Amino acid sequence: MFDHLGIVVSDLERGRRFYEAVLAPLGLRLLEDHAQGDGTGWLVFGTGQPQSPFFVVAAGMPSFWNVEHAPGKSPIHLAFSAPTKDSVDQFHAEGLKLGARNNGDPGIRRKPFYCAFLIDPDGNNLEAGIYLAE
Repeated sequence: MFDHLGIVVSDLERGRRFYEAVLAPLGLRLLEDHAQGDGTGWLVFGTGQPQSPFFVVAAGMPSFWNVEHAPGKSPIHLAFSAPTKDSVDQFHAEGLKLGARNNGDPGIRRKPFYCAFLIDPDGNNLEAGIYLAE
């Protein structure tokens, strides 16, 4: 299990709109807004439950980056647990409305795992899924 993870996006406001919409059906919401007037900063998403993992979306150059790093230059795969099959469908639909590319329609992948895939506006591969009762 992880404590938190973070990604860097090229446009924090676009990232806010995108991740608020796709994470809401999964029970994750914006918990902290540290956006700066120059477009840099970070946003923290999570359930709000004490001691639970959280997800950070940031814009700007993190202190651990060097000049070769850039958002989406080395895309990552993020898989989120979904509470229901319907929430997987909503995650996918909201992402498509906000400019994500379809990287796999909602459906059964590894029985009984129901999931969907998106490529976010910065090239990251996102997944939401749930194990269904057999």
